[in-house]
Amino acid sequence: MTTADAAPAASGSSGSSSVRRVAWASMVGTSLESFDFYVFAYFSAFFVGPLFFEPLGEFGGTLLAFSTVAVAFVVRPIGAVIFGHMGDRLGRRATLLWTIGIMGVATGLIGVLPTYAQAGWFGAVFLVILRIAQGLSLGGEWGGSILLATEHANPIKRAFYAAVPQLGSPVGSILSAALFIVMTIALPADQLAAWGWRIPFLIALPLLAVSLYLRITITETPVFEGVVAEGRRDKVPFLTMFRVRPVAILIAIGAALLGIGSYSLMNTYTVNYGVTELGFSFQDLLIATTIGGLLQLVTIPLFGAWANRIGSAQVVLWGALGTLLVTFPMYWLLQFATFPILVGTMIVGGILPTMAWAALGGLMNDLFPDHFRYSALSVSYAFAATVSGFVPLLTTALGGATDFAWWHPGIILAVMSAVTLVAAWAAARLARTRPVPEAGPAPEELDAPVAAAR
Repeated sequence: MTTADAAPAASGSSGSSSVRRVAWASMVGTSLESFDFYVFAYFSAFFVGPLFFEPLGEFGGTLLAFSTVAVAFVVRPIGAVIFGHMGDRLGRRATLLWTIGIMGVATGLIGVLPTYAQAGWFGAVFLVILRIAQGLSLGGEWGGSILLATEHANPIKRAFYAAVPQLGSPVGSILSAALFIVMTIALPADQLAAWGWRIPFLIALPLLAVSLYLRITITETPVFEGVVAEGRRDKVPFLTMFRVRPVAILIAIGAALLGIGSYSLMNTYTVNYGVTELGFSFQDLLIATTIGGLLQLVTIPLFGAWANRIGSAQVVLWGALGTLLVTFPMYWLLQFATFPILVGTMIVGGILPTMAWAALGGLMNDLFPDHFRYSALSVSYAFAATVSGFVPLLTTALGGATDFAWWHPGIILAVMSAVTLVAAWAAARLARTRPVPEAGPAPEELDAPVAAAR
């Protein structure tokens, strides 16, 4: 870390956009992203198949429903390239206005789609189109939110502020789960399937208005302003990052896998699996998920503070190791299908991966220089999210092949934990041997195409 970069960061914290206000704006944006994701996750587990893929039957409809979850992740790397380029060329703030706008509008439009009974395959086709739009916007949202928080903060506290946007995940999970709990209590099942499912998607529109207001009222990050002032913007940051930091890209993808994939496993697949195979009620699963999310509101800031002390990569490493150790005991207990065990599983299965999730932004921020950091964070995260998007589908297929043996979800979670464990170890080692400068390119990067930037 250089003095040259510490100065602009400090000045940003004392300007018109305080660090706390910027962090709040960043967190609200990721909350909307998470809300949209979890709403569709719950929606896909129970309503997408019957409402949009009715002719395919129960199993075929479930597979296609989880495929609609996956399709947004497939296009996410494309969005990461597009919005990563915008973020490194035009600025973090302007790009995040685009990403949040596209996400909110696409989510709201899902709430007005006609079902198969109303318009045949028309609704299913447009559902996929809107999921593609969501996936593209998701590609640029997370990386920009992390940079918005960290590049306004004092370098000494960046690991903590990198954890603040991660609060958006439990906030979105709590809001969506609580909404479905209220709806299942207030509405009969037939009305919920007929029109009630539309309400969560339409709620995304007022949340979008709040997010846009918060982001319009903040300023660009001092770090990006420094990059512009020094003429260090790359013409094609996407190409620069692969030429300069190819190993770091692979490490970042692996480090992100558990933090993202565990949510797909626990909140999409496990919800469906718990109802259809273990005999839990949908409401019990939502309550357990909400309890786990409430606990994360406390643990994420604590893990962020811990990352300030020992390093983000170390926190990710311990989270991955802990998850690997408890994976199979956790799923073995879950087969006994009691509500206390369900809650305990959601808590334990949530806290340990949350360590990897809370410190992920700080780990990635430490891996890449500022002049292509938006692209690097977005692309790395998007590739990990693309793999994670197939977790419910892969786990369903594995369950079918093993007659839904109690250990089949544990195989998926253990593999993700092991990959993240190795990646976090490599990130910690890389940070010690090749620290990333903040004020300019590293010595080995002096021949990078920065000179071509305007």
